[in-house]
Amino acid sequence: MFDTLAPPAPTRIEIEASADAAAVEALVLAAFGPGRFAKTAERLRERATVAAGFLAREDARVIGSVRLWSIRVGHAPALFLGPIAVATDSRRAGLGADLMQACLDHAGETGVLLVGDLPYFGRFGFRSAPDARLPGPVDQRRVLWRGAREPEGPVAAA
Repeated sequence: MFDTLAPPAPTRIEIEASADAAAVEALVLAAFGPGRFAKTAERLRERATVAAGFLAREDARVIGSVRLWSIRVGHAPALFLGPIAVATDSRRAGLGADLMQACLDHAGETGVLLVGDLPYFGRFGFRSAPDARLPGPVDQRRVLWRGAREPEGPVAAA
């Protein structure tokens, strides 16, 4: 007779609720540290309104999260994605991709802007956005866009 372990319960992507805010903040802080507060992307998020948030749990523990923020690029409405965070012990299982897909499904036809690495985010249809100007210092090569039109102009909270 062989002893077998039950497979782990599948991780499900959920809509973030206000009661999840502290757990999400703790996860993001663990993933990015206090240095994230000095970044231009964080300055933009401080002024923007959360349009949607998604998370993953393992049992009751939040192990992944991502948010979309309401912004404008030039005069056009758009969404700003990030930060996306996955607990260290849950990485490499495709959870980040599942969180990304939840955001993209929610965004529909609305353009999505983020600051990230093209080799990772390119597989989700993101491309360079050289004419989208964030309100502070940023490596412009890392400003990425997914949407029908080309983003152009200053980026600001909506």
